[in-house]
Amino acid sequence: MSKEGKTGGPRRVRAILADDSAVMRSLLRMVLEAQPWIEIVAVARNGREAVEAFERCRPNLVILDVEMPEMDGLEALAKIRCTDRNVPVIMCSAHTQRGARATIEALSKGATDYVAKPSGQSGVREGMVAVEQQLIPKLAALFAEASVSCTAPVATPFPAIPRGPVNTGLDVVVIGVSTGGPAALEAILPILPAQFPLPILIVQHMPLRFTEQLALRLDSICALKVREAEEGFRAQPGVVEIARGDWHLELMPGFRLHLHQKAQVNFCRPSVDILFRSAADACNGRVLGVVLTGMGSDGMKGSETIRAAGGTVFAQDAASSVVWGMPGAVVQAGLANKVLPLHAIAGEMARFVSTSIRKTA
Repeated sequence: MSKEGKTGGPRRVRAILADDSAVMRSLLRMVLEAQPWIEIVAVARNGREAVEAFERCRPNLVILDVEMPEMDGLEALAKIRCTDRNVPVIMCSAHTQRGARATIEALSKGATDYVAKPSGQSGVREGMVAVEQQLIPKLAALFAEASVSCTAPVATPFPAIPRGPVNTGLDVVVIGVSTGGPAALEAILPILPAQFPLPILIVQHMPLRFTEQLALRLDSICALKVREAEEGFRAQPGVVEIARGDWHLELMPGFRLHLHQKAQVNFCRPSVDILFRSAADACNGRVLGVVLTGMGSDGMKGSETIRAAGGTVFAQDAASSVVWGMPGAVVQAGLANKVLPLHAIAGEMARFVSTSIRKTA
């Protein structure tokens, strides 16, 4: 942590962790206590204890198990959000269909992010490594980038660097998103009409099972058809295709979808860069790319390809992003035609698509 307290020392992150499993509590404690910038101020065995500890300690980080006795993680999250809409809440989920479904619901109700618990076959060391590799980069991004966004000006009129002749037509919309993604998608997709005239392809950084549950939830609240992408299917207007967890998604000539498990890109599979580059190639740059909240820089190189081919890129602004890593990388590289708050993105997408189609009619 780079922020300084009044005494001149580093300001530590005050964390509460809640899990009904003694083993998981021990793993979380070991992972968090290994970080000098994190202080555990309370440990809870169920949601009721977590809520009581939250009211007593006023932490700036909460880690909640999804399934707990007396009060589960979803109910505890709701009570915490009634008190504080901004404190980061990370859900711990079993890597099962039921766990994935509950996690997607939690993310839609205000959870900041999640980590998948290690499998029951993992030893203590393996489990600790698995949790650490997921959790610590998320926390470092959340807290480090929050301090940056508080001091950096929130710019909407960033000048975009010309990257090629701008296309007047449009064939597809591609979206890349990570941390904070489910809530961001819920703020955008339900606003779009069922008659949206283009296919929408999405990479959300999530593992297998979770992307299926995300697609099911979005489909239930959107006028658009939302589904998990399948090999060989054809991208269609008014249909949203979400990349399958642990599979890259590419758009091929003829609007065919191609899924594969080649090497990770930017430590990610699926990768936003893979999708964006393939769409730019398949559609000769007649692409609108949208980069939403997320840590890292996945999507920056793909946005560069879209711009070089004459396409257009929108990026979410810092103030409305949970983590301004991915969209920030696009903006700082001069690749964003527009930098928009989350609440304005759906309307601007619809306006831009409608205008582009009228120009070629």
